[in-house]
Amino acid sequence: MRDHFCSGIPFRVLLSWALFCHVPGAFFARVVTLDSLELFNTHEWLSTHPSVYFNCQGENKTFLPDVKSRNIVYKFKGAESWQPLTELPDNKCKRCGFYEEDTVKSDDIFDEWELCPDEFLGPGGKYVRIKEKEFSATFSCPECVHQPGDHVGSHKSKENHPAKGVNLTLVILVIVLAVIVSFAGMLAAYRYWQRRRREQDQARFLKLFEEGDDIEDELSLGQMI
Repeated sequence: MRDHFCSGIPFRVLLSWALFCHVPGAFFARVVTLDSLELFNTHEWLSTHPSVYFNCQGENKTFLPDVKSRNIVYKFKGAESWQPLTELPDNKCKRCGFYEEDTVKSDDIFDEWELCPDEFLGPGGKYVRIKEKEFSATFSCPECVHQPGDHVGSHKSKENHPAKGVNLTLVILVIVLAVIVSFAGMLAAYRYWQRRRREQDQARFLKLFEEGDDIEDELSLGQMI
């Protein structure tokens, strides 16, 4: 029955379930899209239409086929075939940039920078990057601003700090009281031992004195006889 049930489940569903269970935040990826781009300059002299692309280290190049001229504001919907540009991990940055493919030498660099989730502070998770004499670009990442559970977690952590402080104070107070009580108990036990020892010494001395008197009485009685 179980084999029949599992065989009827599509592989994509099983894969999605596995990702959901074993990769926290897999369905809340910080997806970055490009909203607009304006080139102020181009670097390829042999071509009238530059081949511009976006790239993050360790990832594939994302070519922007619509960007062909400078001083034109190209606007995008975020649903183009080459979108999204990249995905940002939780609290981690990526080294990314805009480049122009070169047919002769190495590709030209418009700009390279650290793309971080906390930079998307504009309404709806917008981020504007301007490189003087090179380009102006607007990026979008709504998940970078309002990641589910971020505010709840931060609120809880703020509430837990005072509680942790109170708990630490109580622990220190209990330890100090325990040390004081232990020292007082040891001192009381030492004094009690000294008093008992004195009482035992006095009792032993009195017993010896009484035994000495008895011996003297016996000797005196013997001499009289």
